[in-house]
Amino acid sequence: MSTPRRKAAGPIKIADSAKVKQQQLERFTENTSNVLSTNQGLQIPDNHNSLKAGVRGPTLLEDFILREKITHFDHERIPERAVHARGSAAHGYFKPYKSMAPYTSAGFLQDPDIETPVFVRFSTVAGSAGSADTVRDVRGFAVKFYTGEGNYDLVGNNIPVFFIQDAIKFPDLIHALKPEPHHGMPQAASAHDTFWDFVSLMPESTHMLMWAMSDRSLPRSLRMMEGFGVHAFRFINARGDSHFVKFHWKPKLGVHGLAWDEAQKIAGKDADFHRRDLWEAIESGNFPEWELGVQIVDDGQESELGFDILDPTKLIPESQVPVQLIGRMVLNRNPDNFFAETEQVAFHPGHLVPGIDFSNDPLLQGRLFSYTDTQLSRLGGANFHELPINRGVCPMHNFQRDGMHRMAIPKGRVAYEPNTLGNGTEFRVDGATQGFQSHPEQLEPPKIRSRSPSFDDHFSQAMLFWNSQSAVEKDHIVAAFRFELSKVELPEIRQRVVDNLSHVDQKLAARVAAPLGINAPDPKAAAGRLGFRDHRIANKVDEDAALRMVGKGDGSIKTRKVAILVADGLEPATIKRIQHDLVEAGAICKVIGPHLGSVSTASGRQFPVDHTFGNMPSIMFDAVLIPGGALSAKALCGMGEAVHFVLEAYKHCKAICALNEGVQLLGSLGISQGKNPELITTPAAGVLVADARKVVEGQISQEFIAAIALHRHWERSGLDAIPV
Repeated sequence: MSTPRRKAAGPIKIADSAKVKQQQLERFTENTSNVLSTNQGLQIPDNHNSLKAGVRGPTLLEDFILREKITHFDHERIPERAVHARGSAAHGYFKPYKSMAPYTSAGFLQDPDIETPVFVRFSTVAGSAGSADTVRDVRGFAVKFYTGEGNYDLVGNNIPVFFIQDAIKFPDLIHALKPEPHHGMPQAASAHDTFWDFVSLMPESTHMLMWAMSDRSLPRSLRMMEGFGVHAFRFINARGDSHFVKFHWKPKLGVHGLAWDEAQKIAGKDADFHRRDLWEAIESGNFPEWELGVQIVDDGQESELGFDILDPTKLIPESQVPVQLIGRMVLNRNPDNFFAETEQVAFHPGHLVPGIDFSNDPLLQGRLFSYTDTQLSRLGGANFHELPINRGVCPMHNFQRDGMHRMAIPKGRVAYEPNTLGNGTEFRVDGATQGFQSHPEQLEPPKIRSRSPSFDDHFSQAMLFWNSQSAVEKDHIVAAFRFELSKVELPEIRQRVVDNLSHVDQKLAARVAAPLGINAPDPKAAAGRLGFRDHRIANKVDEDAALRMVGKGDGSIKTRKVAILVADGLEPATIKRIQHDLVEAGAICKVIGPHLGSVSTASGRQFPVDHTFGNMPSIMFDAVLIPGGALSAKALCGMGEAVHFVLEAYKHCKAICALNEGVQLLGSLGISQGKNPELITTPAAGVLVADARKVVEGQISQEFIAAIALHRHWERSGLDAIPV
């Protein structure tokens, strides 16, 4: 007896398909709960502290809650990095200035005649691989040293502190920072509700917020930013003596930033601005350089700092412990293939060499698990170390076998230890004295999921940072907070942020709050919220000049870009000497005109043009030079793009030099030749006006070079009235 056929279901009607799909999705939709659990449903009692051996001890591998949370986070995105996806890199070398044997046995820090090859990757944190370079963000600064003892990775940022104190909060931080999950916006930006909601509830983030809202998060160039190891590490010398150490990278070109308006415009004009700048500098032979510096604190003396050295939201003021410059790094070769090198390079703070060890910083401890786990997901398996860019330069041997993408071909029958079949004698690695040795440390009981009370001060160093800024830098920090919080839709979030800021500085908080449509900052309200810790340390210093950016140039204008504005009728003789002197000083001069090809000089000759006002705007340059020539000046004054070029450069506080009739282009700024045309005048900070036919040859060059070397002239007044 045959079974009757079931009638086949007909196709879903178009009118019903959306409804059916919605119903299908709804079966997988979850609402937010006020209870946290593991993926197995186990309720989590503490989502702020990893399990440690004592409140200041190392994080325990036993912490399955931490491992589950970070493992899931590490595998969320494939194949680009979950964070630091947008990167640029270069090859180079490192040489120490002297032997560091009194402090560390690390081989690459012993001989000033030995160059250690390095590969350095710079990155933004929040954005995807296709986001813009100049967004407001922390910058990664990761250095892989290919040493004779194995690869050593110094994986840090351009800011010396971080948002959180314990790695268990890292997935929460990045989830809050990334585009909001319901609509995927905004890209590569912190100016939205979820980020500020999170940090307003995490007072420990306050110090990092001060840095992130400063010009440190808007570097002029990757070549002009500092790098920091962030955490406290250990130097171990040959006798086994331990010293705490903090790492610094100091750029030879000084530390310089962009104007916020300029950074936003560059993101639209050239999203690859930093990547292009690094590539072109190396291709032209202007190799970027940094000096490696260390702050060393004797083991046992760290309590004298006045704060907990294991707290990653704290820094050691340089006026308290000076930075010793111990070596020099030069980047002198661009990658041959972006994917094979820049994209596939795998950094890990756990890639150590003998003589360098960890501290019990709970953020660092969590990173030691996270980085390997991330590489397994992103690079397809356990053999990511065999990729050419990740291979060490010293011999490597172990009995790890097989797996995806295995490239080595191990010979023989032995894949275990101990053994006697490898070479006929017993091979055993069981407590030898050679190789890496972890620093022995007495750990305090009990096993506990808690945080040391010494981590409870969240505002003192934020106040130190604020007090250390110049007036202009303070203005920029206030403006950044205002911009970011103006993008936050919920006023209660804005209120929580300024209430927290009132514990840093009441005037700062009031200035930030003024235009945001909220109440005055209330420090008592902040102190009454969960997560607030009513504990303040006494800073050993009230301010530290090293925390400022203003005045950090070395007087050089090497690789600075100068725009020379031209039109038909210019007098090239007026700029010939100045252009020569600028190039001799290391600057890069580009001629900008109304069209490509050339323009005619006053004598009828042709003067070559490199770019147009449209394809290379003022935001791509560090300074502007306007030659003389009556016809040229008249033509430029009639071009809206040329007038805008100069106004924008002026608003962004760049050095401007106008010669002879070229001063007419500054007319809309109220600047003219003046009553003494034989003199070089400075009608505004960083603006030079001169008659090149009467001033002593070379004098204009000297003053213009000095103005460019100051980077920006932030003290200019009346900038709000400039209509660009």
